[in-house]
Amino acid sequence: RQGRRSFRQSEKEKNPHYWRNQAQQTLKIALKLQQLNTNVAKNIILFLGDGMGVSTITAARILKGQLQNMKGEESLLEMDTFPYVALSKTYNTNAQVPDSAGTATAYLCGVKANEGTVGVSAAVTRAQCNTTAGNEVTSILKWAKGAGKSVGIVTTTRVNHATPSAAYAHSANRDWYSDNEMPPEAIQQGCKDIAQQLFDNIPDIEVIMGGGRKYMFPKNTSDVEYQNDDKYRGTRLDGKNLIDVWREKKLKDKNAQYVWNRNDLLSLNLMEVDFLLGLFEPVDMMYELDRNVQTDPSLTEMVQVAIKILQRNPRGFFLLVEGGRIDHGHHEGKAKHALYETVEMDRAIGEAGSMTSLEDTLTVVTADHSHVFTFGGYTPRGNPIFGLAPMHSDVDKMPFTSILYGNGPGYKIVAGERENVSAVDYAHANYQAQSAVPLRQETHGGEDVAIFAKGPMAHLLHGVHEQNYIPHVMAYAACIGQNTDHCHSGAHHSTVGPLPFLSTLTSTLLLKFLF
Repeated sequence: RQGRRSFRQSEKEKNPHYWRNQAQQTLKIALKLQQLNTNVAKNIILFLGDGMGVSTITAARILKGQLQNMKGEESLLEMDTFPYVALSKTYNTNAQVPDSAGTATAYLCGVKANEGTVGVSAAVTRAQCNTTAGNEVTSILKWAKGAGKSVGIVTTTRVNHATPSAAYAHSANRDWYSDNEMPPEAIQQGCKDIAQQLFDNIPDIEVIMGGGRKYMFPKNTSDVEYQNDDKYRGTRLDGKNLIDVWREKKLKDKNAQYVWNRNDLLSLNLMEVDFLLGLFEPVDMMYELDRNVQTDPSLTEMVQVAIKILQRNPRGFFLLVEGGRIDHGHHEGKAKHALYETVEMDRAIGEAGSMTSLEDTLTVVTADHSHVFTFGGYTPRGNPIFGLAPMHSDVDKMPFTSILYGNGPGYKIVAGERENVSAVDYAHANYQAQSAVPLRQETHGGEDVAIFAKGPMAHLLHGVHEQNYIPHVMAYAACIGQNTDHCHSGAHHSTVGPLPFLSTLTSTLLLKFLF
């Protein structure tokens, strides 16, 4: 079947009319973009692929196509169909190649920050609690909540990991997951761990889903799912059960549901759930390829649930969705995990698109940073994305995989030479692709990452931007935070309509740019 489909595609591509017609259709779509969508964004959805650099996007596109029995290169990811694309400069204020905490502060709070810090300005030094006070910065999640919108966080990492924590926490150290990970002096100086801040700082977040159970329970409390596994026991030194704290903060007439497995999640009557806390693993959620489909929901399933709850608010919602384990797969040198995580996040993007409207929902897809992940080697069309390059090295005379890393744990020397990959299962999910430099963990990359946007005011993401520009656009589109002067009176409450004067202004700027 795959062979017949590939043959038909190959025959089409031999005809110049195929490419000309494709280009003409694309041109017609592009011309329609001159009619700008200047509606007020009732809803905002931010999809963050942690570590999803451009090479990861391209490789995931090929994988998606090959999973559908196509050659792969001609495939389209959901994000590929978004009409506006920009580039984001990812550096932290003190780092050329950034980390996920400083970047999260940029694209959620609108200011650049130091690496390792979340929800604070660059005046804060990592791990120095006493530099925090007065330097906190708020996020677009808080701005949306202040405007009466419902808000949610969905992640495949811990809910108190770097990306989600910048939405609600202010911490000099991203690693202060619970008080167990904090130095005594930081606690004495009044700093709070990130798990505690999740329930204290913005206590009425409607939807929180991901991993991180062990940081919510007193030290040595057995985990509900892995009762005999010591590494998953509770970590808290203050003796608090934060699940109980979360419940106690809810009004008596509100229905607050805590779930820890897929069956309980999918059994909920979402029309009656006001607040949802879902913690499905003690630490991060399982990789999609390893996921227990009976006990753990997929990212797509979590997004479906989140939107169904959040969209009941007539004022709209803000939802942060993180495909967080793309990053982890790359750090481990396990490209197969990273790319399958990307394909799953793309599936969630498609599901969110089917549940919302371009007329009133701004959707942004981006990454915090890239990785030193690449694929090449003059592979022929349709080459398996996890396959070999078509030739051997002309130096060591051995084969090599198309996918390689600049550094990481895949560096192996066998009998004084680079490992011969033909002797190993390089298509295995846990195969660590070869790297040029040996490191226990592969590193981030420093190049710009893509921003994809659709919906109201998506055209404001249009060139090469500083990463901290992103939440300012989202806020402007939704008439929240500091961006309300241009809005109709009351427009940010529930109505959807064009933003005044902006269409004319943008058209003028575009004409100046073009001519």
